[in-house]
Amino acid sequence: MPLLDIQELTVEFQTDDDKVTAVDHISFTVGEGQIVGIVGESGSGKSVTALSVMRLIPEPPGRITSGRILYSHGGSQPVDLLSLNDKEMQAYRGNRISMIFQEPMTSLNPVYTCGRQVTEAIRRHQKIDRHTARRNALDLFSEVQLAHPGTIYRSYPFQLSGGEKQRVMIAMAISSHPALLIADEPTSALDVTVQRTIIALLKELRQKYGLAVLFITHDLAVVREVADEIVVMKNGKIVEARPAESLFNHPSHAYTKGLLACRPPLSVRLKKLPVVADFVSGTDNKIREHDPVIINTVSPEERARRLEKIYHRDPLLQVIHLKTFFPLPKKLLHRTRYYTRAVDDVLFEVYPEETLGLVGESGCGKTTLGRSLLRLIEPTSGQVIYKGHHLLDLPASEIRTFRKNLQIIFQDPYSSLNPRMTAGMAIMEPMKVHGLYSTEKARRQKAMDLLQKVNLEERHFYRYPHEFSGGQRQRICIARALAVEPEFIICDESVSALDVSIQAQVLNLLNSLKNEYHLTYIFISHDLSVVKFMSDRIMVMKDGKIIEIGEADELYAHPTDPYTRKLIQAIPALAVSSQQSTVSN
Repeated sequence: MPLLDIQELTVEFQTDDDKVTAVDHISFTVGEGQIVGIVGESGSGKSVTALSVMRLIPEPPGRITSGRILYSHGGSQPVDLLSLNDKEMQAYRGNRISMIFQEPMTSLNPVYTCGRQVTEAIRRHQKIDRHTARRNALDLFSEVQLAHPGTIYRSYPFQLSGGEKQRVMIAMAISSHPALLIADEPTSALDVTVQRTIIALLKELRQKYGLAVLFITHDLAVVREVADEIVVMKNGKIVEARPAESLFNHPSHAYTKGLLACRPPLSVRLKKLPVVADFVSGTDNKIREHDPVIINTVSPEERARRLEKIYHRDPLLQVIHLKTFFPLPKKLLHRTRYYTRAVDDVLFEVYPEETLGLVGESGCGKTTLGRSLLRLIEPTSGQVIYKGHHLLDLPASEIRTFRKNLQIIFQDPYSSLNPRMTAGMAIMEPMKVHGLYSTEKARRQKAMDLLQKVNLEERHFYRYPHEFSGGQRQRICIARALAVEPEFIICDESVSALDVSIQAQVLNLLNSLKNEYHLTYIFISHDLSVVKFMSDRIMVMKDGKIIEIGEADELYAHPTDPYTRKLIQAIPALAVSSQQSTVSN
């Protein structure tokens, strides 16, 4: 008898115009001590399936219209979770079945310490006093490998890193010793090194407690690291469900092959990444089982010619001994002021039409460096020279002129766009600021043209940010950056929050626009596989310093610094045979 048996589950949501079937008659099981991965793009029904198990579907607008969710632990009589009333379900939710949500910052209460929140969860399900609950919480923090349990206990969520917050959520989830843990995208926003430690922790907890895990992600490379069985979902349906190794070595469904192909390969350099649409028709949703995908690899000769063309010219941007320090709060009676050295004596050059990759873990100084170059954060000292102009010496009134040529695309497209402005208005705004085009009509036409350039449609001009998907919002941000006809763009983690399939589309778009407009990029990411695909050279940053810089393929093949080797080893790898199967079918 499986621990969890989902039978013909269907979930619908009522919209203003129609009903949307988010989960459509799906069936699968999770055995005791088994890790089952659910994989698919945003909107495939993964999270709705998990919320259905927890009975957390908001009603209205959602409704579970059919199916059964049977729970049975230790050979007990199966219980249909859908037949329980709210009070009866409380005995299962958070106690026998726990859930880790995608974004720990929104799951933790910002006004309570982490220790208080975990203690509260323990006492909710166990009849113990506060002192015992506190001791249990500290033991849990040690068990999930938090370095300083006492400090974490007293800390508020905003004082912790992403990886630390996720570990607190795991501690809370396992505090009542559940039989099933649902992990909804628990690693998608984390660095590859932190991602690997979280996966290792989940596997260790499975080994120690016989914990079953339902692991939800959009990235097949990540789920391969952890899952025994994999369920692939598309448009609310299960298209393939098999043991992990079988699925990776011999994927049978074209959609699965497409998901496998979207991640940048490490063994070859491609001109263009395959996307899911190369495998699955977007118009009639039929599977292209026999259509070959043409993948163009870059030959060593082509690569050499490109690098020679780039580096025989003078640099476009020179960064000399750049420092950006942040003062720490001064302690009582301390006369010496301490600083966080976010950017610490950095030197490098960027050449016309080059893509310079910048990679490193969260907190290494990548984003601060990018913003310091544009003086969105004022550097402490050093020089930034753009076409012979010393940008740090310019008064504020003149730096705006140069910002027309130097643009930035931020990580979170939703917070980058004004929710009160339509997409068209957002694209037109920088044109007005810089006095481009003589009339409103001309600016409107330029915005329409840019929407088409980034593979959107004219009708999207009138829509607001909340009406778009994450990938579409990022395309609007790219169009907005292009609106002022820049020469140089800093892409700051601009694809890290996207599904791998949408990520591949945006990366292809950035490369296409670069070639068309002769752009120069600094491409910032924590994912070295993505940086390698995009970059001509790569800089590796750690603790505010550049520790290694070199040609992208050479640096990946022969890293000299141990930290770079650590980043490379942390990249989730697909099986070699599955990569070959993906590109050859």
